[in-house]
Amino acid sequence: MAQIQYYFSMLSPFAYLAGPRFEEIAAKHGAEVVYKPFDITALFPRTGGAPLAQRHQSRIDYRNMDLPRQARKVGMPLNLKPMFWPMNAAPSSYAIIAAAKAGGGDVGGLIHMLLRNCWAEEKDISEDAVIKAALEENGFDPSLTDSGLLVGAETYAANLEEAVGAGVFGSPFWITEDGEKFWGQDRVEDLELHLSGKL
Repeated sequence: MAQIQYYFSMLSPFAYLAGPRFEEIAAKHGAEVVYKPFDITALFPRTGGAPLAQRHQSRIDYRNMDLPRQARKVGMPLNLKPMFWPMNAAPSSYAIIAAAKAGGGDVGGLIHMLLRNCWAEEKDISEDAVIKAALEENGFDPSLTDSGLLVGAETYAANLEEAVGAGVFGSPFWITEDGEKFWGQDRVEDLELHLSGKL
């Protein structure tokens, strides 16, 4: 079974746009996905990136034009300026880590629901009630928000170090078993071509 290391940030609209397509591709190829949420605000200064507020205005303008365009392209709702963004991404990331460790539910579904909560439904995904509802909806024990706190925090920090060491510089970012790297929601199709042996 192929394995894909999936590095992503819960602050990333591009991870939101990639989610359903990536999950379909992984399932189609029977790939095992290792989910690695990380702190992108800590990654940027270590890999040459910059938070949105610190980017040149031309980059901000392009993002504001392209994000809605990409959302229309894949038929997904998107609020360009969510009410609760940027938020503290750690609580939802910890819950995802705890859920992946516990097993028994749909981790990909959990991630996408939380990202959709932020980018399309005006919910604060740093809030305990929102996270618990997403856990329950995707087959996990809502109490993972409490019991998984310690392991979640440790793994979240470790994921950042792994990301830097692996050459990750943005979100979403996939690394296949044979070391091929794919960055951005617009490279999901390239990832599938690679898994198919066509690229």
